[in-house]
Amino acid sequence: MAKPGQTGIKRVIDACNYSAKGLQAAWQHEAAFRQELLAVIILTPCAFALATSLTQTALLLLPLYNVLLMELANSAIEAVVDRISDAHHPLAGRAKDLGSAMVMVSLVITALVWLLVLLDR
Repeated sequence: MAKPGQTGIKRVIDACNYSAKGLQAAWQHEAAFRQELLAVIILTPCAFALATSLTQTALLLLPLYNVLLMELANSAIEAVVDRISDAHHPLAGRAKDLGSAMVMVSLVITALVWLLVLLDR
């Protein structure tokens, strides 16, 4: 974590290093993140090939990358819940379920946007 009061390029470099560690942890420990990243890698060039305008390209890409953001947030929620206790608690279950729902909603949005853009061609 950055030292309190730290500013300038050192803070930016440290922040980038922490972000890289987070992405590495997601890759190493989260199968869903690896699967979704693979889908993003495959679908990104498809978005450029299928879109008929820059607006359509953006509409296809933004929800794809949003899925990765939601998966990272869900993984963070799960890690914190697991860190607190391994005992079952209704609120812990709810937190994990809500994180999972967040990912599912982002996947549904992605599918709907892709369908609508492809039907608009």
